[in-house]
Amino acid sequence: MAEQITLRGLADIPVSRLKGVGPKKEASLAKVGVTNLFDLVTTYPRRWVDRSNEARIADLVPGEEALVLVAVRSVTKRTTRNRRTMVNVNVGDGSGRMDVVFFNQPWRERQLKEGLQIALFGKADTYRGGLQMSNPVVDLIGDRTGRIVPIYPQSEKAQINTWEMAGWVEETLRRCAERGIADPIPADVLRSNKMIDRPTALAGIHLPDDMQQKELARRRLAFDELLRVQLVLVLRKRAMERDELGIAHTMTGKLVDRFYEALPYDLTGAQSRAIGEIEADLAAPHPMHRLLQGDVGAGKTVVAIASMLAGVEGKHQAALMAPTEVLAEQHATSVRAMLDGVTVPDPENLFGDRPLRVELLTNKVTGAQRKDVLAGIADGSVDIAIGTHALIQDKVDFSSLGVVVVDEQHRFGVEQRAALRDKTIDGRTPDTLVMTATPIPRTAAMTVYGDLDVSVLDELPPGRTPIVTMWANGPLMEQGVWADIRTEVEAGRQAYVVCPLVGESDKLEVASAEETIERLAFGELEGLRLELLHGQLPPDEKEAAMERFRSGEADVLVATTVIEVGVDVPNATVMAILDADRFGIAQLHQLRGRVGRGEHASTCWLVTQPNEEDPEAGNPRIEALVATTDGFELAEVDLDLRGEGTLMSTAQKGRSDLKLASLRRDRKLVEQARASAFAIVDSDPELAEHPLIADELDLIFSDRDEEFLTKG
Repeated sequence: MAEQITLRGLADIPVSRLKGVGPKKEASLAKVGVTNLFDLVTTYPRRWVDRSNEARIADLVPGEEALVLVAVRSVTKRTTRNRRTMVNVNVGDGSGRMDVVFFNQPWRERQLKEGLQIALFGKADTYRGGLQMSNPVVDLIGDRTGRIVPIYPQSEKAQINTWEMAGWVEETLRRCAERGIADPIPADVLRSNKMIDRPTALAGIHLPDDMQQKELARRRLAFDELLRVQLVLVLRKRAMERDELGIAHTMTGKLVDRFYEALPYDLTGAQSRAIGEIEADLAAPHPMHRLLQGDVGAGKTVVAIASMLAGVEGKHQAALMAPTEVLAEQHATSVRAMLDGVTVPDPENLFGDRPLRVELLTNKVTGAQRKDVLAGIADGSVDIAIGTHALIQDKVDFSSLGVVVVDEQHRFGVEQRAALRDKTIDGRTPDTLVMTATPIPRTAAMTVYGDLDVSVLDELPPGRTPIVTMWANGPLMEQGVWADIRTEVEAGRQAYVVCPLVGESDKLEVASAEETIERLAFGELEGLRLELLHGQLPPDEKEAAMERFRSGEADVLVATTVIEVGVDVPNATVMAILDADRFGIAQLHQLRGRVGRGEHASTCWLVTQPNEEDPEAGNPRIEALVATTDGFELAEVDLDLRGEGTLMSTAQKGRSDLKLASLRRDRKLVEQARASAFAIVDSDPELAEHPLIADELDLIFSDRDEEFLTKG
């Protein structure tokens, strides 16, 4: 008996082997990314028409979207007075007739021939006493029979229609059925996740008998996609743990305890939990690769300092890297302030303690001072070095680098880890903590950062005043914003005004920073001291403007989004974000976190202009920000509103990401796939007992990822 056909086997068979695929159709299929039978069977229908449950023309309700199956009765084309083309198609089913109008789509006249069966999806309206649809979505379904009709992506340019695709897929599945399709996923994994087998799933997605069968098939095939991604990440994670030598830090904790005692407040439960997870990693012999997710103001710096001090206590050094010099300088200021007076226990020192040495290294540090810092890093007398990524490149030699904290670097990859290894004497990889203030939805974090362990700070430290967020929609409500800013300034506080653009733009009629500061200075905020800050200013002017605001010489900072990360002025208690509907949820949440950093109550105003077409229309993003200050909740809302975009595009050879799986819709499935990936890899680290799974990963993921896998 012939052995079952695998995905690799399907990928080895060109589409030209199918009946009806000559050179012309082969070229057309290649245009839509289908060159072999694996591409073909994983080109899934984009929707399914349930014939037994479709609306008839007689059931259409004007103003409501619906799907109808109809036959074309007649087609006419004319040119209107303003030279637009208009194709009028009369369609009908057993229950009635209606007109369908296409504007500026002259090719519809050629496409829609009399007698053709089509599915229309759109909104019917009443016109001259009858029903009419304008520019609906059209799917040609040909003479497909059966209760459920799959509709495939169609390409007018490539000239491929849905019934041809369906025919080729059917032929492929029929020919596969003789040998059977291999299912590489272990039976116990399928059982525990309540999954159907792969041959049933492929038949069920392309040729379902009913919608429930289609749904079970989608669930199984989406699970396969997610499992493959998770296997790549888990294999990479376990290989790093196995192959990289780390430093097993001794966790006596005296230095760290002194730091806690010097803090003017107690740690939050979330901080204690994260520090506990990090300490367990530091004590282990393999290097830590952990992501610390903390909402704006959740106290990530405290966790980072505790991690670095644990390294210092074991006679190693720590490095804190930030993406910009400004941020590195701010970190240096806050770390030094927090560690003021904290000394290192040192039995070799006459006094039993020695001072803790924290140094900043950026391009601004030059001459003798730079030489001194570099010498201190090399001889080990610098305990904590703070700077940009130049710390792990250039001519910086550490005596014994033990812990590295990377701030706001969304990907800290293989090259950077290799650079860190090169900084150590005996090839041991320092423990790495990657911090981000951008809350990432749980499923996305598991997928994008799946090779890292994740710690989450989801509660604010005591003393942080909650920020009240208000929506000012329209000029009348906007007056309240400027009145609020004046009131706060009179009380001795400061304010931010955030604008989306620097210069005037004809395309986007949005308030620019330069135009806004002029308007406010001679209008709503006349008499207040205004300062301008935007990304196009020279660095020294930027720093001077920031310093004037920080020191209280300016009342209001009119700025672009350059203030999004790391600007910390506790006296600023009110922020107005103009044209707020032009920002994404994550960015608005980041900006809002610039206020509420002191003891005074703070307000963030989101200023928008009413929707001219529908003045009563809501705005789900703005409403979500008004409703909650929880970044993690907002991240989930954002994923729902925006969709997941191309999260996996770096990992897959294919045209785009996951074809069926959605991080948004399949949150539970992502978790199941991750748990299953750990179960498979932990029992078989090289996938030696799962050759078909290993072969699929090799088939679907690129060589770059394979390299990632093998080298860790």
